[in-house]
Amino acid sequence: MTREKEIARVTLVGSVVNLLLVGMKAVAGVAGHSAAMVSDAVHSLSDFVTDIVVLVFVRVSARPQDESHDYGHGKFETLATLFIGLALAAAAVGIVVSGAVKLARWLQGEDIPAPGTLALWAAFISIIAKEILFQYTRIRGRKLDSKALEANAWHHRSDALSSIGAAIGIGGAILLGKRWTVLDPLASIVVGAMLVKVAWDLLGPSFGELTDSSLPAETEKEMLEIIRSVPGVEDPHNLRTRRIGNRVAAEVHIRLDGTQTLEEAHEKASEVERRFHGRFGAQSHIIIHMEPVK
Repeated sequence: MTREKEIARVTLVGSVVNLLLVGMKAVAGVAGHSAAMVSDAVHSLSDFVTDIVVLVFVRVSARPQDESHDYGHGKFETLATLFIGLALAAAAVGIVVSGAVKLARWLQGEDIPAPGTLALWAAFISIIAKEILFQYTRIRGRKLDSKALEANAWHHRSDALSSIGAAIGIGGAILLGKRWTVLDPLASIVVGAMLVKVAWDLLGPSFGELTDSSLPAETEKEMLEIIRSVPGVEDPHNLRTRRIGNRVAAEVHIRLDGTQTLEEAHEKASEVERRFHGRFGAQSHIIIHMEPVK
């Protein structure tokens, strides 16, 4: 099975689970008079939407290079990760605002209906389902080296955390009585704040990749060591790196003995390419500029 189909299969599993959870949470939230559970349903809906985004963008990113994209379409996967982060941030802000409005009304003397046990059971089911989905998606994302899939995994984990917060608020409101029904909207505010942090962690790397930020210093150091390991290659310098979706790209200058033939120099550069591709994958890019040793 191709990488694209593997990612699609994992994402489809998540989308089916998310769609079922949206319906369950919405019904439980409305019937159980729980603002936290309704907010959690909105979060699951954002999960479902991002599943669709991943399916569309990863399919595009798998296309080979063509006349309009000499370096392939890998950055479409980065775009998918960016959209996931933005969707999560939007959902988080909505949850916080909704909880804050209910809290303000409570402070003004308005009663908050006590949530029902149906909402609490829905939270427990969601916690279990989304944690399983998180582990499954993260493992597959790492194996397939898909940043979009890993981002989607954390979206699943954030939903599990959201449900934990909802369960605490709903459970506290049920067990402690009417005076503590404020715990329900408080829980939704805490959950929303947690989601803002998760969204920020997803958006930072995505912006970095789309603006061609360099690879980590450790990765660049490893690249230089690989280049130096080729006999006859000296002083690799002017290294420039970036990421294109799940692929890495680099440009580097190397120095070779100027008395050797063009064929010999070409073979040295080809060996650098072979070792580079052996470490970073056959789809990785490297451009080598050769200079004579002075």
